[in-house]
Amino acid sequence: MKRMEVITRLHWRLIAALTVALTAMPGLALASEEAISPADTGFVLIASAMVMLMVPGLALFYGGMVSKKNVINVLMMSFAVFALVSVIWVLWGYSLAFGTSIGSLIGSLEFIGFKGVGMDPNGTLPHSAFAVFQMMFAGLTVALISGALAERMRFSAWLIFGALWATFVYSPVSHWVWGGGWIGAMGALDFAGGTVVHINSGVAGLVGALVLGARKGYGKRPMPPHHLPMVLLGAGLLWFGWFGFNAGSALAANGQAANAFLVTQVAAAAAALAWIVAEWARHGKPTVLGAVSGSVAGLVSITPAAGFVDPLGAIAIGVGGGLLCFFGVTVLKQKLGYDDSLDVFGIHGLGGTWGALATGIFATSAIGGHDGLLYGNQGQLGIQAISVVATYLFSGIMTFGILKVVGVIVPLRVTENDEDTGLDISQHGENAYSDVISGGSMLAREAQGIPATAQARETVSSPSLGG
Repeated sequence: MKRMEVITRLHWRLIAALTVALTAMPGLALASEEAISPADTGFVLIASAMVMLMVPGLALFYGGMVSKKNVINVLMMSFAVFALVSVIWVLWGYSLAFGTSIGSLIGSLEFIGFKGVGMDPNGTLPHSAFAVFQMMFAGLTVALISGALAERMRFSAWLIFGALWATFVYSPVSHWVWGGGWIGAMGALDFAGGTVVHINSGVAGLVGALVLGARKGYGKRPMPPHHLPMVLLGAGLLWFGWFGFNAGSALAANGQAANAFLVTQVAAAAAALAWIVAEWARHGKPTVLGAVSGSVAGLVSITPAAGFVDPLGAIAIGVGGGLLCFFGVTVLKQKLGYDDSLDVFGIHGLGGTWGALATGIFATSAIGGHDGLLYGNQGQLGIQAISVVATYLFSGIMTFGILKVVGVIVPLRVTENDEDTGLDISQHGENAYSDVISGGSMLAREAQGIPATAQARETVSSPSLGG
């Protein structure tokens, strides 16, 4: 009898042990998956798609501001380089930016070809979700530079430049700030890319404009935007995408993301109003080009601060950004005489500089855990200034060197004849408005059976092209 009781007890103990083991095994198997938040993952993927939408938004924004004979070229400069940088990001760009730090200067090659970048957790996200979010930033940053070089740079030279710049400028600066490099370790605050994206691209654009030289006729004849509705549409897409750009940089669906979304809207609105008022006072009339330029200036300015400032700070940053960029575009550029075609430095360079410094002034620990000058941390402004100066120097020197290297491989600038014809035809064999071709003071409709691109290569004033 006692023997049966012992067997029964052992039996139930064995069952209990097996039950505990079997219950624990799924938990062990899913332990790595539990670190991934479905909410955060979905949020960051949506934000990535919104940032991607900024690329065609940028293309339309830039495309509307150039002459109609260069629209296709400007669209292609943004779209093609975005595709190019996306591939480079997988092959080596991401690893250089976010690989294990080598001397706090550059990432290792551990992630080359996206090796090890898959579904395993990186914080609360799959590693691949974080990597693709950063991919969108890299592609957009290079595309921004194109606005300073528009209407005169050879397309092949642009693509070579874009590949080299993404590798030797964007990835290192991204590593310095976000990937474990020395700027981030120093304590500089850059929530979504004031230094990495805007100062970096703005300085590159200024250097590129100086190296290329001015467009033919610059300063001697008006060069107004050819399609303001296109500019407004592009700016609207940029504004929409910027919510993903800034809020998504929280890398989580949390309160900091909500604050970043809020201050992004507030700063953009404040900067648009500041530009409108300044333009109205200086020129007597407010313009839609001024309004959209102001909104972009505000979006640029709030980018580094979005996770660190409150709405009142955002208003101050927006107003300051709108006025500073207005000065840069309407006064500074004319005084210095450089031809930054679409004001990449005037808005992204100056706006990014103000935003980075303003983060050191208006940051509050109540939002992002860091205080700026107004909240008793005098040292933060100095740290921000160091990060700004370092980015200016590195981007400027490296961009100059890259352009010189590219110039040895292929001419940087189109010929004077190609510039007169327009880069749409000379570089791509296409026309943005194929049913109407401009030639001097005459408009010629496409003749039956003759492609518009063929007509454009002929003398448009020929009677045979009339329709």
